[in-house]
Amino acid sequence: MLHAVLPFVLCLVLFIIGLYAISVKKNLIKVIVGVIIIHNSVNLFLVLIGYRVPATGSAIAPIITPQMGRDAMDVRELLSHSVDPVPQALVLTSIVIGLAVVALMVVMALRLHQKYGTFDLTEISKLKG
Repeated sequence: MLHAVLPFVLCLVLFIIGLYAISVKKNLIKVIVGVIIIHNSVNLFLVLIGYRVPATGSAIAPIITPQMGRDAMDVRELLSHSVDPVPQALVLTSIVIGLAVVALMVVMALRLHQKYGTFDLTEISKLKG
């Protein structure tokens, strides 16, 4: 029972670490790393949701071969033993979107550093202009 819940607990721990980095750290780079950690924990959570452990054997990839189409029993067996591909597709999309968001955050952080000369959020908020 514990080994089935442990990955979800580790996802929660990763999420809390990222949330801590966003809310407490004053360095802009550390805040960006916190956002990356949260993004990865959510992606891991989505992949874990799509994984199912069959009663016998191990989970297999949901690949339908031409031979399986002839026998309905093979398709039912495949469905009972295969992982759900929808969360995996969502995670692939999320990775691409997350990469774009992180790139935008890094560019904004570099522009702030060029203008103010620091990554410290308290120093940037004190400055006017």
